[in-house]
Amino acid sequence: MAAELASLVQRLEVAVGRLEAASGPGGGGAGGSAGGAVAAFVEAYDGIINGPVAQYVALSQKIGGDVQKHADMMKQAFSSQRQLLITASSSQKPSDSVLTTLLQPVSKAIQQVQVYREQNRTSPLFNHLSAVSESVPALGWVAMAPKPGPYVKEMQDAAMFYTNRVLKDYKEKDKTHVDWVKAYVSIWTELQNYIKQHHTTGLTWSKTGPVAAASAAPPSAPAGGCPPPPPGPPPPPEELSGAPGGGSDGSRNALFASINQGANITKGLKHISDDQKTHKNPALRGQGGQAAPVRTGPKPFASSTPRPAASAPPSRTLPPVLELEGKKWRVENQEGNQGLVISNTELKQVVYAFKCNQSTLQVKGKINSITIDSCKKMGLVFDDVVGIVEVINCRDVKVQVMGKIPTISINKTDGCHVYLSKDSLSCEIISAKSSEMNILVPNKDGEFTELPVPEQFKTVWDGQKLVTTATEIAG
Repeated sequence: MAAELASLVQRLEVAVGRLEAASGPGGGGAGGSAGGAVAAFVEAYDGIINGPVAQYVALSQKIGGDVQKHADMMKQAFSSQRQLLITASSSQKPSDSVLTTLLQPVSKAIQQVQVYREQNRTSPLFNHLSAVSESVPALGWVAMAPKPGPYVKEMQDAAMFYTNRVLKDYKEKDKTHVDWVKAYVSIWTELQNYIKQHHTTGLTWSKTGPVAAASAAPPSAPAGGCPPPPPGPPPPPEELSGAPGGGSDGSRNALFASINQGANITKGLKHISDDQKTHKNPALRGQGGQAAPVRTGPKPFASSTPRPAASAPPSRTLPPVLELEGKKWRVENQEGNQGLVISNTELKQVVYAFKCNQSTLQVKGKINSITIDSCKKMGLVFDDVVGIVEVINCRDVKVQVMGKIPTISINKTDGCHVYLSKDSLSCEIISAKSSEMNILVPNKDGEFTELPVPEQFKTVWDGQKLVTTATEIAG
């Protein structure tokens, strides 16, 4: 019932917005065409807002918490893009500088969504936030000519990793989260169909209205004004000759007169004897500190006053964390710590390691899952995991299984060594966008055999479907 009411409220808000746009001052400038009604592609966009977006917002409100707040930001982002579409329906395409100003509300809305996810990494709904944050740049399709549709598809695929995690976590627990994933994914599917029909090669602008002005961009916040104009051109370069006023013509004539002397041009040069040459007189080299400064030619575009070298801002160092928060073990910002140990674990607990560098973590006992995110030169040793071990956005990590593990996932990682135990030889290893992955399998004598995970693939069409196989380069 709550979801239906939220959907109805969303539709009423859109309807009120369309009535206000049609009755606003200036007719077309407020969002209508010459007859006061919105253009066809704006009405089609309203269908997306009233359909999958409204359903996504309603389900987000039902879930509540961070997901609901994120959905409110997404709702504002789609509203900002609708205003841009209204402007495009009644105005001709402006210059690039004006277009950048018109795109600012959508750009700020995208940044707000992504910043909220980064500020709430410890949220229990982090996978939901990540799915939205990874795909929200799809709203930038308005600036992605000539192929906006494929760009939206690429952003939708970027969210698939996290939407799959939501489905995995809630498939047997709460159907609302499963419906939430379906509704959210359908937003980008419908947007691709919309772009294909109305904006195939880029945002469609009016061919008869006035050229869009920067003032047409709606404020990004109620209290904010119009965005500032783009910066002006840089100042012209300084005069290289340094001659004031009209003296440059006389200097130029004197220079050409000297050049035209021909062979006599060298008569003005002064002869230097051997005792005045530093490479033949060691005594002169010892007086280098007292020698007169050597004159050099003017440096183009040099400032008259020396500018102090810009020092790099100090990097912000966050305190290391190793604590149990609810059911999650947080291991964060560890630097050079080789003795990290988590013991007294329970089956329902998970481990999340984030931004650890040159450290080693040992997890004892049986645990639900382990995630290593944005770590460098990290070592992980664990006994048993009943769910999955995930390695994301890492470099040069080593994972050793002492007991059993059903699945290991490696994503966006460069350099990963996985040491399997005899009890974990049947585990599945899933990789995507990663390189330098090696699996080490134990032998009977206790040694390990290192096997590389394929990184290059060959795809062919067999007449019915695409067939992809791993390839090896002989070298």
